Amino acid sequence: MTSKISRRALLGGLAAVGLGQAAFAQSSLAPLASLRPASRAGDLLKTYQPPLSELIARAGLPGQISVQVADVKTGLVLESHNPLRALPPASVAKALTACYALDVLGPGYHFATRVLATAPVVNGRIDGDLILAGGGDPTLDTDAIGEITKRLREEAGVTEVTGRFLVWGGALPALNGIDSEQPYQVGYNPGISGLNLNFNRVHFEWRRNGDGYNVTMDARSGTLRPDVQAARMRIEPRRSPIYTYADGGSYDDWTVARGALGAQGARWLPVRKPARYAAEVFQVLARSNGIVLKSPELIETLPDGTTELLSHQSAPLRVILRDMLSYSTNITAECVGLTASTAHVGQIGSLKASADAMNQWAKDTLGMSSVALEDHSGLGDDSRVSARDMVKALIAARSSMGIKPILKQHPLRTEDRTIIENHPVTVHAKTGTLNFVSGLGGYIDLPDGTELAFACFSADLPRRDALSREERENPPGGKSYAANARRLQQRLLARWGILYNG
Repeated sequence: MTSKISRRALLGGLAAVGLGQAAFAQSSLAPLASLRPASRAGDLLKTYQPPLSELIARAGLPGQISVQVADVKTGLVLESHNPLRALPPASVAKALTACYALDVLGPGYHFATRVLATAPVVNGRIDGDLILAGGGDPTLDTDAIGEITKRLREEAGVTEVTGRFLVWGGALPALNGIDSEQPYQVGYNPGISGLNLNFNRVHFEWRRNGDGYNVTMDARSGTLRPDVQAARMRIEPRRSPIYTYADGGSYDDWTVARGALGAQGARWLPVRKPARYAAEVFQVLARSNGIVLKSPELIETLPDGTTELLSHQSAPLRVILRDMLSYSTNITAECVGLTASTAHVGQIGSLKASADAMNQWAKDTLGMSSVALEDHSGLGDDSRVSARDMVKALIAARSSMGIKPILKQHPLRTEDRTIIENHPVTVHAKTGTLNFVSGLGGYIDLPDGTELAFACFSADLPRRDALSREERENPPGGKSYAANARRLQQRLLARWGILYNG
């Protein structure tokens, strides 16, 4: 009885995405084989599946498409379409970054943010310098800084510091952003250093007040929201561009067009000086705990002879990676990738050098042949991966790196994007979206126990390359391209659920 219910659920669910019984009425679709009597409806559905190339052509996506699906257990390639065509993977690249970090650092790795001193604590006083030393943690937030400053007084017993307040972010290279071609104001392209805070974003909020506006720039997290000066905003009487950015030396200098504000609103803006941003918040919250620090000074190297007063540990790497794959946080991918490269090959001077180290690791460890990523998040335009290489990597990583359980479950949907509840086909995958670029890669579990690995990449690169910097935040036609790409991906998942379930 159970098998009959499962089969009925399978066929009904697949029909709902446009590849079931409705296919019988499509006389223009050439079957893979001639019509034959079938003992099961599943056999008939398999018989009437159109060729893969026809399914892809029907999607009407301009540009190029690369697809492959294979059996995880045997490695047998079941279907492919231009599998060697290397295209931008977008955030599907984060699945490779997760594998890299799990292999090099281990799932139990913790990032550590430390507070050091150049002199001992005597009767609550440090006659020396206090040092905030970042360890590359991409998840450190204002609440955590608040807890660190509270521990500094209650556990380390510090009430006074006579020396300097030094700040070190040298655990990772200091980067002004991930991709230089992104719009200035997008929060997913922040600066990066060994000391990061709130995913290196600042909260900008405005509210009309008479003829002007009240503006705040704060470092909010769950319970705390201190105002900051490390990022500053001026409203200017213009309509465009909406935002401008300039390096203000010790702060991020932003302007916004008054004509674009309306009555009130808020958004996250990227922080380009993350170590200074974190240092200011630390100084403010230390003061709230009775510890007055001098203005922060950034240092390139840690002095010798320091004493560790306390250490704040991040969640285990496995948890960080699960959240990264679920929420697709670019800064997490870059910090994790840079940290793994430093552990793997030594000191890293640039994001490209770190990506090159990961590319070589992927070739040596996962058997990829032509992977060419320029970062760890997939944000950069010039990264390239083929569907064949991605599937090969997923199969290689399946048993040894524990990647599948931390990939987000990807529900099958109808043509109008409604989730099909209780669908017997289960998908764990990573999505990827850039303007006129879409990707999906992961694993499919079929009701009969078959496990597949798949990748689908699509890109209209000429259309993407023609965009101006400002158009890249919300380009004309971008949403429709993404919707059509996702629709094709759903049809492919439904197709493979029909064809390869025994």
